[in-house]
Amino acid sequence: MIEKLILDSSSTIIFSGAGMSTESGLQDFRSADRGMWNNRNPIELADIEAIDSNREEFIRFYQWRIHEMNSHQPNDGHRILADWENRGLIKGIITQNVENYHEQAGTRQIAKLHGDLGTLHCMKCNKQYESKMYLVPEKMTVCSCGGFIRPNVVLFGEMLRQSALQLANKLMKDVELFIVLGSSLQVSPANQYPKRAKENGANLVIINNDPTPADHYADIVINNSIGSSLRMIDDLLKI
Repeated sequence: MIEKLILDSSSTIIFSGAGMSTESGLQDFRSADRGMWNNRNPIELADIEAIDSNREEFIRFYQWRIHEMNSHQPNDGHRILADWENRGLIKGIITQNVENYHEQAGTRQIAKLHGDLGTLHCMKCNKQYESKMYLVPEKMTVCSCGGFIRPNVVLFGEMLRQSALQLANKLMKDVELFIVLGSSLQVSPANQYPKRAKENGANLVIINNDPTPADHYADIVINNSIGSSLRMIDDLLKI
């Protein structure tokens, strides 16, 4: 059924969430061992205020996140999506994820709503760096201009990046099929994209291990792993 929707659609968009990355073995930071952060909620350390109020733990937290990202790699699901884009089956991906697995797998059109953990920037001069710099103690967080270097992620308390929103809007134009992969659809405003697609007449497919608030207006809901679901769909597309 889903394979027919994909073949019949001239504009299919993928929306990926944390479940896409956890299938690579990446730990969701919301589930991080809070003991690592002196009994602080990790979400507090992903807040813009933590840069000034708790910089040492902010740095340590993002060192851990970058190390986690670099310790894992794209899974079959990421690679299948990249292949689908290459074959013209999807136009691109709107993602809530900040790790760079979609890029590594080969996808080109990616609207990263919550930023990019693979790069850093200086808060003073905006010079860009690769995220591995955070793992080199003698370089780590001070720019040549003296400014603080931080990850290119959207922290709590910040607005979403206009460049990502513009690309997402471009991808959403004339969407006919919207496929959600591994998102609980509980984080606003990102969770409004499925509803927007449906209101614009698109078919909506949700693949997630657990139920989501959007299940009741989706055309197809599959509560299963993303990797196994995409492999099955991909096999059917190749028949």
